[in-house]
Amino acid sequence: MTARTDRPHIMTPEHFEEAARILDRLEEGARLELIDGKIRSKPLPDGNHGRIIQWLTRICLQHRPELWLHHQRLKVQTHRKGRAHPDGSLAPSGAFGGEGEWADPEPVMMTVGVTSHDSDTERRHRVEKPRVYAETGIPLYLLINRKSCQVSVYSEPEGGRYEHVHTVSFGKPLHLPDPVDITLDTEPLKDWVG
Repeated sequence: MTARTDRPHIMTPEHFEEAARILDRLEEGARLELIDGKIRSKPLPDGNHGRIIQWLTRICLQHRPELWLHHQRLKVQTHRKGRAHPDGSLAPSGAFGGEGEWADPEPVMMTVGVTSHDSDTERRHRVEKPRVYAETGIPLYLLINRKSCQVSVYSEPEGGRYEHVHTVSFGKPLHLPDPVDITLDTEPLKDWVG
């Protein structure tokens, strides 16, 4: 007889949300996500991670003052069965008013991921997140990879994947295509690698 713990458990979004609320109060060092029915844990951001988000927020406000880089949990994947916690979600400034803890991603123009220093950050940010956000129909995914010192913009979601990925090294300009239409000077990112 197989032990109950040997079988994979696919969690419903409702059960996940309740578990995440409880664990958020208990666990100070991690955030939870539900991807493909499986719980994923990611560490809380460090100081340089926060500086990168500040830098990006400032740029977005300068070029597109009607937008805001929200720190909002999103319902993702086909039929909204997943729950993701992007490092940032670029959307109109009032986009999530009246939404609950896990918001509909419809107004999101771009999600942002900044890598951390945990062991599965590569898999999460370079494989799972682009697929999940493309599946959801989010136009752009911006990945700031501190380990490789590169910035990538994923665009043109189609059939559960992004059709185009453009990557540059820190220090080179990167254009974020429509619907964002901002060019980033990535030179400052060199100071926040660690």
